[in-house]
Amino acid sequence: MTRRRTFGVAAFAAAAALVLAACSSSSSSGSSTPTSSPGATGFNAAVTNVVNPSTAKGGTINFGNSSAPDSTDPGNTYYAYMWNFTRLYVMPLMTYKSCPGACGLQVVPDLATGPGIVSDNGLTWTYHIQPDVKFEDGTTVTSTDVKYAVERTFDRGLFPLGPAYFTFLLGGNAATYPGPYKDRAKNLMGLTAVDTPDPTTIVFHLAKPFADFNYVAAIPQTAPVPPDKDTGANYQLHPISTGPYMFQSYQLNKQLTLVPNPYWKASTDPNASQLASKITMTMNMNANDIDNRLLAGDLQVDAAGTGVQAAARAHILSSPSLKASADDPIAGFTWFAGINTTLPPLNNVHCRMAVEYAASKTNYQDAYGGPIGGQIASTVANPAIVGYKPFDFYGASTDPNGDITKAKQELAACGQPNGFTTGITYRSDRPKEVAAAQALQASLAQVGIKTSLHGFPTSTYDGNFAGVPKYEAQHDIGISFYGWAADWPDGWGFFFYIVDGTAISPAGNTNLAQLNDPVVNSLLAKMAATNDDATRNSYTSQIDMQVMRDAAILPGVYAKSLLYRSPNLTNVYVQPYYGMYNYAVLGVKS
Repeated sequence: MTRRRTFGVAAFAAAAALVLAACSSSSSSGSSTPTSSPGATGFNAAVTNVVNPSTAKGGTINFGNSSAPDSTDPGNTYYAYMWNFTRLYVMPLMTYKSCPGACGLQVVPDLATGPGIVSDNGLTWTYHIQPDVKFEDGTTVTSTDVKYAVERTFDRGLFPLGPAYFTFLLGGNAATYPGPYKDRAKNLMGLTAVDTPDPTTIVFHLAKPFADFNYVAAIPQTAPVPPDKDTGANYQLHPISTGPYMFQSYQLNKQLTLVPNPYWKASTDPNASQLASKITMTMNMNANDIDNRLLAGDLQVDAAGTGVQAAARAHILSSPSLKASADDPIAGFTWFAGINTTLPPLNNVHCRMAVEYAASKTNYQDAYGGPIGGQIASTVANPAIVGYKPFDFYGASTDPNGDITKAKQELAACGQPNGFTTGITYRSDRPKEVAAAQALQASLAQVGIKTSLHGFPTSTYDGNFAGVPKYEAQHDIGISFYGWAADWPDGWGFFFYIVDGTAISPAGNTNLAQLNDPVVNSLLAKMAATNDDATRNSYTSQIDMQVMRDAAILPGVYAKSLLYRSPNLTNVYVQPYYGMYNYAVLGVKS
């Protein structure tokens, strides 16, 4: 399961051409040693505290995975759990601070000595890297290794899975650069927008200002790669480590084994630990088998970090002792439905408001597993977004079963007192989303809104159906189910692609409401141009409120995942950015 939206190249290019600016990050260079509560125990203890804090070394941590990584190559992965897991073996320029609660949303230096230094009216970002970080073979990391790591991601034929931010953010020859593997003789200078004036300095020259660049630098793609050790597509079989662990063996799609990197130093990588003697990941296991082995103690971690299956969930919740070793954090996703603001009669805000009032949030929540599977949402942004503020315009919390009276009043106000007809799309291979669509259909029928259900597979949902405005218009699609978690946790990163008018695209569209509200667009533009943290973050709730005034999105639930923490694990806590346990600091009682 991919937590983050993988942006299509065309969609990102169109958006980037219009808005290549965003809020600056809340960077911090302080110590990242998590505060611990030695007495923290019980259900949800690891959501805000460190459970079983320890510096003891030894033992093996066994991860189970119901699938396989999209890639173990840090330049070619987009799975949330892999961005978490890669911190065990690589160091990007920036990372997220290792600590529970809101503290863990901070982007902080990793390989770099500090946040990027901005100059040239926001067009230049300079990072100084630590001079004494070494690869697993003992050679010293240089800025050239970081530049090369970025360059190789430009070969989308070899590395199609990772994000493509550098392609559109950088100036110089970034638009045409093919990567280091093609016509090397013609590309001796590589990316002209990236300079390495000395072994510990790397300078990025942007096409246009982009104040969120520290967040981009925290993506694993900035982890250094030594050019003489790069094996292209096969690099995933043994990425050269700068982190606390290195690859001992990797049977593709079967099992990965990590062992301590002898050249790693805690002083240069304070957001990771080297406690276990070995770490394994067994792949393509049955999901229910993973749960059973977690409960039996044969496995310590479910790698995907998306929570246990239904059978284990019932078992855990019915057992006080098992529940005491479980956590149910908000996982960073908002599950919602976009309401088409361009399609009659939903182009009338009162008709959209009727949908907001009529929807039973209780039934929506039940579709996702009840309170344990999601918290009823009254806003689009979820609590994991910096600047989030709670509010409730349509009674999601006070009237969670829906307000039929107000819904009918809004239908009268939009000239449809007897209701209207429209279509609902959803992803047919996601049982929870199917159930949510059926629940919404039943809710709307109570006020005379008749809906037809249209299910499509996830693989073509964005490209052919819900993400194609022309298709929606031709087939009278007024409501489209979706879910969202941004690549970085600030308001611009969360909202731009789902509500900004300039983000609407002919295919792969993620602004499913097709909202083009000048107020929303203006607030996002102001957010993009504001460097002051307090002012910038205040725009998050303003944007959220305007979207809800527009009734452009029907929030469903803030996703939650029931995680089981093995009693044998140490230093366990949920890092909100990843929405799962922080893999970089775990130890095990040996």
